[in-house]
This record gives sequence, structure tokens and C-alpha cells, in this order.
Amino acid sequence: MTSSYLNDLLRLADMPLIDAEKVTISGPECILPTPYPFLAPGAACIAATGLAAAKLWELKTGRSQTIQLDTYAAAAALRSPRYILIDGKKVAEDPEKITGFYQLKDGRWMYLHCNFPNVRDGNLKAIGAPANKEAVSRAIATMDGIELEKAMFANGGCGGMIRTEQEWEQLPQKINLDGQPLFEIIKIGDAPVQPMPKGDRPLSGIRMLDLTRVLAGPACARAFAEHGADVLRVTRKDLPDLGAPSDVDTGIGKLNTHIDLREAAGEKRLHELVREADVFLQAYRPGSMAARGFSPEALAAERPGIIYVTLNAWGFQGPWQNSRGYDTVVQTFNGMAWRPNNQKPAFLPGSPHDYIVGYVLAFAAMVALRKRATEGGSWMVRSSLAGSGEWFRQAPRFPSQDYASLPNEFSEEIIKRLTMQHDSPWGRVTHLAPAAQLSETPGRWERPAVPRGTHAPVWPAA
Repeated sequence: MTSSYLNDLLRLADMPLIDAEKVTISGPECILPTPYPFLAPGAACIAATGLAAAKLWELKTGRSQTIQLDTYAAAAALRSPRYILIDGKKVAEDPEKITGFYQLKDGRWMYLHCNFPNVRDGNLKAIGAPANKEAVSRAIATMDGIELEKAMFANGGCGGMIRTEQEWEQLPQKINLDGQPLFEIIKIGDAPVQPMPKGDRPLSGIRMLDLTRVLAGPACARAFAEHGADVLRVTRKDLPDLGAPSDVDTGIGKLNTHIDLREAAGEKRLHELVREADVFLQAYRPGSMAARGFSPEALAAERPGIIYVTLNAWGFQGPWQNSRGYDTVVQTFNGMAWRPNNQKPAFLPGSPHDYIVGYVLAFAAMVALRKRATEGGSWMVRSSLAGSGEWFRQAPRFPSQDYASLPNEFSEEIIKRLTMQHDSPWGRVTHLAPAAQLSETPGRWERPAVPRGTHAPVWPAA
């Protein structure tokens, strides 16, 4: 497979391109039924994360390693929850789930993202309908898409009218994205050099706080756990999450605790955890974190040497920089879900915006750890879902004869080769094995997936 995407990542990280010679990506690029070539950049991000872990190992031991990645493993990793089984069974979906596509009065389509109760309720308030798919469909059939879209966001909902790529090109947020890199590693404070902790894995002794939800941020944190970091996921008891299969999948390898930042004791406890952490990963709105002293600058002062990792949906400039968004919502706006002649829209056979960003952030955060260990400093790493889409949206599309007859599901033989199992409080979990294979320190997870709030808000003993 071409290494151009891997070279893109190395250039942005100021790493020598010769490092790409340690990586082998094998297998076809077109194995899913879509014209969009997201597998090559996705595989490059997964391989780059393995390479960054290997470089940290080399820094600790002086020994280099090689990274092998199969494109079937990479493709599966870009839609990882699909392969979760609990006690051998898939998790059933809610038949009354409101999330989905609905036709507007002019024949165009609207997408509602209702996977969280608060977002669903904001959408329903804008529509003026109860939580019933038929009622929602009848109401939207009388509405204008742009006006409904505005009302949804104004009421705390999320979704959008399906755009063509040409319409996306004209939106102010897309124009702002044009000047933003895929990711940034920015120095935010001075700190002495901090060598990598000792241990038998690349990230042994590294502590990460994971304050993220859904897929992109949690996937970044899971990649850290894959290479030996202690990852403590922090959420709140009353804050809804996706549940199984997504939370089971992204929770593998992590500790999981509840902290309520609305309470003084919770805020104090998180600050105490930060002072013993190496990486702070968050995806909440900047103002809400800054108000409690968790801005990048505040944490760089409180914990010199911190690696502050942050992501959002739409980029860090422009009118939508503080707006909600998810992988499917980005596909709604950037043309990837659109189908000609008012056919019902369809999403890509994976979540490439989410997972590309997740692995990009893991890669860049490991690069920042290497900077801290060699030159010192506190560092911020950031990227966005929409920015990742622009990275692969610009590439030439596959011709229809290459992908139209490809199956959306892999064979049982391939899935068996890619998956593994572990016992957890959820039951016997079947899940994907680590995709990138490191020659000396193969990735593995040492902790099972657990329900939210299972652990106390403390770091494990060193």
C-alpha cells in the first residue's frame, strides 16, 4: 500500500521520513463497498501510532522494532464496535431509535442524531413531535431543512440537512478548515526534560486521564492502554453514554471512574489526579473546562510537562468551532452521505472520521511525549473530525467497478483471525485484537472492559 499518507503524518510531526521504512502495510486498499478511499489514510494512522510507540521504546532501550499491519485489520479497526459480541451475541438495537434519515417537504433529507437523551430531546423540541418515529417522520415531511437545522442546534440538538459536496464547499466552516492542518503539536509551557518511565512496554508508567465519549477520544485512549499506559476514564454517574457495544469496545484496557465536576470535591479530586498524570485527554467544550481550571494553559502551569490532548467536530477556527458534531453529522454536511436523485442517504461502511482522529491523536500525543523526554516542555495536541474527512475526501475515488460488488461484511474466517476474547463484568466479550503488530512489544490490553464507575478515582500503585 502507498506510504504517502504515512509520510504526511511524519512530516506534520517533524519526524524523518526514513522512519516509514520500519512500517509494512500489506493488503488491498479497496475492500469495502464505498468510493471513498478512507482505508489507506486510516491504515497509515494506525501504523503511525504503532511507530510512535516503537520510537518511545527505542528511546527507553535503544532497540528499534518493525510494525506490520494488514489492511483487513485496519478496515475492521475503523468500525470496531461492529465486532463486539457479549456471550457470543450482538447487542440488540432499540427498535424505536429516533436517530436516522427523514424526508423533508421538498424531497431532500434530514439526519437526526439522537443517540444521547439530551440531544434527542433538543431535536424533538425543534420538531415539535414526541419520541415516536412515525410522528417525527410526519412532522419533518412538512418542514424546511435549513430552518429545522437551525432550530435543532438552537435547542441543543444535533443533526443536519444532507448536503452535496458542492454545497459543503461553499459553507464558511469548510472554507475555514482549508487553512487548518490535520493535527497540531503546540508547546504551551516550559518544563524540564522528563525521561520515559521504566517498564517492559513502550508506555509503561504513563498515566492518561480520558475525559471523552463516543468513539474518537476513547479510541485514542484505548491505543494508549494497548501499549501499556494506565488509562483512567472519567465520566459522571448521570451523564448518558452510548452503552454496549461502543462503550464496551472503547473501554477495553481502561480503569473507569465517576467524578462530578459540579461538586467542589470532584473538581478538587480531578486536579489531584492531573498533578500525577502525564496526558490529559478531553473533548468537552473549551469554556466548560476552562471555567474549572482545566484549560491547556492552566494545566501546563499546574502540572508542568502535561500533554494536553483535545479534539472537536469542526476545527478550531470558524463559526462552528464550538458546535456539536459526530462522525455521522460530519458525513451529513460534507457530502459523503448524499446520494443522487433524492435517493435515501447512506453513511460510509465505517466511522473513518472518528477513528482517523482517534489514532492521529494517539500518534501525536506519543510524539509529544517523546518531545517532553528529549527537550522538555508542556504540549497541546489537537485535531478535528471534519479535518480528518478533508484529508481523505480530496483523494481520487475508486471507480464503481472496483467496489460495487464488494460485501459489507467480512467472512467468518477473516473475523476469526482478527478477533479475540476476554472475560469481563459484561460477560465473555469478543472484540478486535490490536491491529498493528510491533515486533518486540506486541500490543495487548491488561484490563477488561468494565461498566462506568467501576473504579475509585485513584491511580494504581506504581
